[in-house]
Amino acid sequence: MLSRDEDILKAAEDWCQAGRGVALATVVETWGSAPRPVGSNLVIDNEGNFLGSVSGGCVEGAVVAEALDVIEDGRPRMLEFGVADETAWKVGLSCGGRIRVYVEKVS
Repeated sequence: MLSRDEDILKAAEDWCQAGRGVALATVVETWGSAPRPVGSNLVIDNEGNFLGSVSGGCVEGAVVAEALDVIEDGRPRMLEFGVADETAWKVGLSCGGRIRVYVEKVS
């Protein structure tokens, strides 16, 4: 079950206040068939715990891995996943669409 956006943002705030490193991933663009709409969020802590969804499947695993780097170095990243990429099937976006996900550190 996916959490509501309010729950995800509240978790980000709570995790920061507890001293965890936190990143927020947000779907900023979709094209074609995409599993989650623009504005969908995934919050990730420095231990790899997460809440929410930006896509599902292995895409989220790739987003979590990038988010851990964002937490460590503080540099935001724009990620793109799509069926045109040779890695699309590897990360689970086989729906024929494309998504862009912005990942930023929360402080």
